[in-house]
Amino acid sequence: MKVSTYQNNALRAYGSSKSIRAVRRSIGLLVLLIMLVGLPLAVKAQSSAQGSQTPAAGADASAAQAAAADPSYIIGADDVLDISVWKEPDVSRSVPVRPDGKISLPLVSDVQAAGLTPSQLAADLTTRLKKFLNDPQVTVIVTAINSRRIYIVGEVARPGAFPLLPNMTVLQALADAGGFTTFANTKKIHILRMINGKQTEFPFEYREVLEGNKTSENITLLPGDEIVVP
Repeated sequence: MKVSTYQNNALRAYGSSKSIRAVRRSIGLLVLLIMLVGLPLAVKAQSSAQGSQTPAAGADASAAQAAAADPSYIIGADDVLDISVWKEPDVSRSVPVRPDGKISLPLVSDVQAAGLTPSQLAADLTTRLKKFLNDPQVTVIVTAINSRRIYIVGEVARPGAFPLLPNMTVLQALADAGGFTTFANTKKIHILRMINGKQTEFPFEYREVLEGNKTSENITLLPGDEIVVP
């Protein structure tokens, strides 16, 4: 028995639609597979990018916390201060210390901040604000340290400028730099420091210091010191 032309066309149409549905299912499965594979890679890349920024941010936060806890910390240019006047939000604010060592606040205009401790600056601001406010209570907190930095250059994983924490030693600073490269000559590390306008060099033999043989070379760093890893 012969199949009519109408039946042949219907069968061909059914076969075509079935093929299209199969292709669509294959494409859908392929897209789902790409999403499942790509998502973890994207998350990992984002985590890596965030992780690469964390150490510097963490070091800055640690330095600021250490400064806030140290009553003898001396404010310097480019530091950022949080100045809070109790019940006076219009006067309270976060301000940077300008290169000339001064800060600007409402009512008192320009005030010298560099060279003072946070408590000394708070006392000075309290005295100045008494002319305008009734019994002002001022708190000064260092939120970012930009005036106290040391520099690590040469064959380290992360060369650059680093916040100087209180009583930071050479060994501690090198730990912040993420370790040495394969080309580092750890026997020739040295620290450069300006003393009375003259550059002075201090030797630092990493392995000897690490083994406790030359602990005197693990000096306490000062602002502006440069650690050179050849």
